Amino acid sequence: MTHRPNSVEARDIAFQLHSYADARRHEDVGPMVVEKGEGIYVEDLNGKRYIEGMAGLWSVAVGFGEKRLVDAAARQMEKLPYYHTFSYRTHGPSVDLAEKLISMAPVPMSKVYFTNSGSEANDTAIKLIWYRSNALGLPQRKKIISRARGYHGVTIASASLTGLPNNHRSFDLPIPQVLHTTSPHYRTMHRDGEDEAAFARRCAQDLEDLILQEGPETIAAFFAEPVMGAGGVIVPPEGYWDAVQPVLRKYDILFVADEVICGFGRTGEMFGTTKYGLQPDMITLSKALSSSYLPISALLINDKVYQPIADESHHIGVFGHGFTGSGHPVAAAVALENLKIIEERELVAHVKEVSPVFQTRLAQLSERPMVIETRGVGLIGAAEVYHPELSKTPGALGLKVNAAFLDQGLISRNMLDAMAFCPPLIITERQIHDMFDLAERGLDAVASAP
Repeated sequence: MTHRPNSVEARDIAFQLHSYADARRHEDVGPMVVEKGEGIYVEDLNGKRYIEGMAGLWSVAVGFGEKRLVDAAARQMEKLPYYHTFSYRTHGPSVDLAEKLISMAPVPMSKVYFTNSGSEANDTAIKLIWYRSNALGLPQRKKIISRARGYHGVTIASASLTGLPNNHRSFDLPIPQVLHTTSPHYRTMHRDGEDEAAFARRCAQDLEDLILQEGPETIAAFFAEPVMGAGGVIVPPEGYWDAVQPVLRKYDILFVADEVICGFGRTGEMFGTTKYGLQPDMITLSKALSSSYLPISALLINDKVYQPIADESHHIGVFGHGFTGSGHPVAAAVALENLKIIEERELVAHVKEVSPVFQTRLAQLSERPMVIETRGVGLIGAAEVYHPELSKTPGALGLKVNAAFLDQGLISRNMLDAMAFCPPLIITERQIHDMFDLAERGLDAVASAP
């Protein structure tokens, strides 16, 4: 008989492979086991309480332990625990949620397609873009452009869109149809004497140069987050979107706005699309859609995208794509209730009210040793750290700071050496101060260590 370890930690090490972890290191250090959560806090198996400064994975908008979402899930489980949306079938929650999302959309949209994660939503967007190109008799128009340091997921196609080397290394990615253009990170990418406006214009020119180099007739779409999240919380420089969008329109290139992190209030508007005046043809949504209480995501497409796809499915006789859990009734019911909470409690207005405190305290971290840049908008931000010795290995300093934050009772996430802050939208001004007080103590502890 195989021996089964007794503790949760030991069983985890024995049986589970973790995302975004060094598997060998995990065998040595083991996991932190999170046992429960309430509001902006979570508690580990040993009873230690933490401020969840990342809202889980950028996603628990209404906080942990929201009973209305638990009750919504239970009611739907009793009524209809599962059904699908294949082959001319549907159910009430998916219809209601699709209608709700179309009504909320920041620009006119025609249809919603449900998936289970942001990765799947972006992956599906690529498939629909290729399908549409074939429907229009443009089989050569298949290339997709995204940006260095962008993050769009981890499926084969969406990981190819992602512009982070460690999402490509040893996975044989990116696939050939995906190209990457300049990251809009002003501090690391600008040239001497180039202000933000000039840098933004050069980013747009780099994009146009890539389009011309590849051939405009081969470029189908451009994917971008309104504000880059997992690539380091990169806020677009002044004039960036005003310079980029005309390039896309000039060459009739579809624009896909990845709102997986920005959507539902994070930037101080319901959508990042509104915050930056974007005009996308497709929008991907997830995370705060259900506050991640259950997996669900959505792809919104406008009529320009939908009509050729509908024609092609009619020509073939079927739209040959789908997921077992697409529009899952329980996940859809939870998402609907979550959106009600966001609206009823006016959480977007709350973000606008408290974000000046958040951004002020974030900026004040630059007064700490090792912090070389802070950047953010709304209730999302990052503090980048540097040390001449510890930064020789990218990410090594970030890991130390992350561990110091945990010791203080704060959960952050180091993206190499950028420390992210993305708390639940319900966070209060007092709790913002508490969070950054812990961050300051953690940074000071690392700076003073021998």
